[in-house]
Amino acid sequence: MATVEKPKVAIIYYSSTGNTHALAQAVAEGAEKAGAEVRLRRVAELAPAEAIDSNPAWREHVEATKDIPLAQHDDLLWADAVIFGTPTRYGNVASQLKQFIDTLGPLWSEGKLADKVYSGFVSTATAHGGRESTLLALYNTVHHFGGILVTPGYTDPIQFVTGTPYGPSHHDGNGHNPIGEDTVESARYAGKRVTQVAALLKAGRAAVHD
Repeated sequence: MATVEKPKVAIIYYSSTGNTHALAQAVAEGAEKAGAEVRLRRVAELAPAEAIDSNPAWREHVEATKDIPLAQHDDLLWADAVIFGTPTRYGNVASQLKQFIDTLGPLWSEGKLADKVYSGFVSTATAHGGRESTLLALYNTVHHFGGILVTPGYTDPIQFVTGTPYGPSHHDGNGHNPIGEDTVESARYAGKRVTQVAALLKAGRAAVHD
């Protein structure tokens, strides 16, 4: 029987002031611990410099993460699983991540985004600022790709603590609420679960073609 390679997980996200980035790191930790080869990738910033400079935390985060590679189409071709991360914007996906997703049309039209595992995570400024609606909107894209949606659900005790079955999420209270350990643990678990399901699919496909 052929040896099955590690599942490849691409974490592609946008973050302005750092909360979504912190969640991305936790998701990556969970995926790596579960045996994945991980690519952590940010999408390009579209906001003008004057908007970024108006918020010191935004400018600080841009500078702190400038060495993280930008997401490319090759990252999705490489991946067995793709986990998207975004802050919410009016209950919807941030334009920076949506713009990147909108460039994927050629890959979609060729069927190259189908049959991969997908999931997501999100952050908001307020407790009821659209975390669930943003993830549900993001997952519309997965349906169009023909992807396999894998959310954390209530498949681990931490999910009954955080109550985020659609995907890890955080609300920062307009900058006054740091990410708690329960949320970090939920994000790690999400990365683990996606990796485990991707590994099963990868092993099954290898067995079929062995």
